[in-house]
Amino acid sequence: MKKYPSIVLMTCLSGIMFYMASCNSMAQTDKKKNPYYSRTDTTTLHVSDQEWKKVLSPDLYEVARHAETERAFTGKYYEFDVKGTYYCAACGNALFRSDSKFSTTCGWPSFYEPIRTNSVLYKEDLSYGMTRTEVLCGRCDAHLGHVFDDGPNPTGKRFCMNSISMDFEPQK
Repeated sequence: MKKYPSIVLMTCLSGIMFYMASCNSMAQTDKKKNPYYSRTDTTTLHVSDQEWKKVLSPDLYEVARHAETERAFTGKYYEFDVKGTYYCAACGNALFRSDSKFSTTCGWPSFYEPIRTNSVLYKEDLSYGMTRTEVLCGRCDAHLGHVFDDGPNPTGKRFCMNSISMDFEPQK
């Protein structure tokens, strides 16, 4: 095993820390320029696709507005086990509590029930030659992922969500 001088390790660590701070800072900037983001307002939004393109990051825009999917096993919340609440990354709507999250091998964070009945909406998805049920944010219609009938009790549902479509706030 090759040994590296501690200055090299410190440089790598500080670079990683700068990158993480930059990502967090960029996420905060996106929310500040998004006038539709609120964790308290539950009013249904009617915002044009052009307006969403202005206020969302390009990656979030493609997933939330065009139903793209992040690659399996790459999302920040896939193997994430912290107590708290998940919100829509586009509008701030409360979606899931961490106590409904469960471990799965599907490649995306999975939950067995939404935080409220109207937190999410459902839409038939016939893309890619399959029949699935798409899950949308109940406030802004952002694409979140899909729901399947192979989840754990008590609901038997598996809400398979894109990490990029969600924000997280730890429990205090």
